[in-house]
Amino acid sequence: MDELYYILMEFPLRKIIKNILDKIISLFALVVLSPLFIIIAALIKLDSNGPVLFMQERVGKNGRLFNSIKFRTMICQSIEKGLGLNIKNDDERITRAGKFLRTWSLDELPQLINVLKGDMSFVGPRPALFNQDDLIALRTKKGVHRLIPGITGWAQINGRDDIPIPQKVEFDDYYLNHRSFFFDLKILFLTFFRVTYAKNVSH
Repeated sequence: MDELYYILMEFPLRKIIKNILDKIISLFALVVLSPLFIIIAALIKLDSNGPVLFMQERVGKNGRLFNSIKFRTMICQSIEKGLGLNIKNDDERITRAGKFLRTWSLDELPQLINVLKGDMSFVGPRPALFNQDDLIALRTKKGVHRLIPGITGWAQINGRDDIPIPQKVEFDDYYLNHRSFFFDLKILFLTFFRVTYAKNVSH
């Protein structure tokens, strides 16, 4: 099964197969999780003024820009304050609801919409910010930019916010060269484990 998955992923049909699987699973997840979305939206609105969702320009496959969708975890106009696009531990711009959402990675759930749209996949390198020139350059050099970015990835479960960019790209490169059905399942399982123990998250 693992070999069949890898072979399929290397043929032109791989894009269609991956797209179909992503869309089916993300649509199912959005329907099942819709009550949770409503609860989270209510918490955000009760905790602070501003929209429920936050969109940020990210770099997708082959350098194409797209808007990553997340639940808002910071005060409005947060980019104009503090560290701008950067976030530190105990960042005063993060709301009370936002701290909870970031700790358990619930702020990432709206990215299921990105998966449904085809901007992202479930597993792949995390999408770079539009201004992360060093990360983008290293990924391009390694060929990682050819992959569809993921909600989670090999680098994500091996350090997340705590590893330097060169090491992050090494993990991305490892994933590029070892992609398989069972490797993706392993990453998804380990992601659940990391989220459960709330490891390596800046909040």
